[in-house]
Amino acid sequence: MTEQAHGDPDLVFLRALRRGQLVTGTVIEIAGFGVTFVHIGGFTAMINIPELSWRPINHPSDVVTVGQEVTAEILDVDVERRRVPLSLKALQDDPLIQLQRRIGQTVTGPATKIVPFGAFVRVEDRSDGFEGLLHKSELAGIHVQVGDVLTVKIAQVDTMRRRIQLTCRP
Repeated sequence: MTEQAHGDPDLVFLRALRRGQLVTGTVIEIAGFGVTFVHIGGFTAMINIPELSWRPINHPSDVVTVGQEVTAEILDVDVERRRVPLSLKALQDDPLIQLQRRIGQTVTGPATKIVPFGAFVRVEDRSDGFEGLLHKSELAGIHVQVGDVLTVKIAQVDTMRRRIQLTCRP
C-alpha cells in the first residue's frame, strides 16, 4: 500500500468491504435519475432502481426516504472507481416465487395497460402488485379498456424473465 493510499480513509474503508457483506447505512439522497445514495461508515454507496425491490416501482421514493436507515447487501466493490453498488432486494424473498405457486388459480384484477399484443392485468390486490399479460389471442371478440376488472387464470410465471402469462380459458 502506498503512503498516499494508507492516509486515504475512503480507500482503507473500501478495501475492507467484501461482495455479499451486509452493511447498514442512512439514505442521504434520492437522485432524479433513480440512484439512491446511502452513507455507510463515512463512505457513500449507491442503490440502482432494479436493486431496490422485486416489485415494480416508479421512483426510489416508493421504497426509501431520505434519512431512513437501511440494511443492504454489497454487490461489488470497485476500489479504482470508488463505487460500491448495494442491493435491498437481495435481502428479500422474491414474491414472484410465491405467485408461481398460484399457477392455475383464478384471480380478478383491473386491466392496467392495453398494448397491441394484449392487455396487462394486475393479479395481486395491492397498488404495487404484479401484472400479467393476457395475450390478444385470449381477447378475441372482447373489448377491454384500462380499469375494466377481468377474471383470469395464472397460466405461467417466469421468474427469470419476470413475466406472468394469463389466460381466460378454464
